[in-house]
Amino acid sequence: MANAVRRPDTDDVLDNITLFWLTNTAVSAARFYWENRKINPYNAMNILVPAAVSVFPGENYAAPRSWIEQAFPKLIYYNKLDKGGHFAAWEQPQLFSEDVRAGFRSLRV
Repeated sequence: MANAVRRPDTDDVLDNITLFWLTNTAVSAARFYWENRKINPYNAMNILVPAAVSVFPGENYAAPRSWIEQAFPKLIYYNKLDKGGHFAAWEQPQLFSEDVRAGFRSLRV
């Protein structure tokens, strides 16, 4: 059952919310979303650092590769995976970590 999708259960979500609440970090964690609430990230951004993008099939929204290439002109890695979703690092930690490594392998010295 190593390949089974592990989705957060009620206790996982409550643990996460409690961590933000007790450490008083919910506002700082949400700041990025508030500051960029009026920006369409796929046509207004022009991020000029090397970027790697992994697309998981269970994600809430997967932008087309053409939009990703517009937002990230220095796209060095793009991969569509077979498993995982919005919580890919949680659901598929092995797959996620392997893809992060693959994405930035070309930048290693």
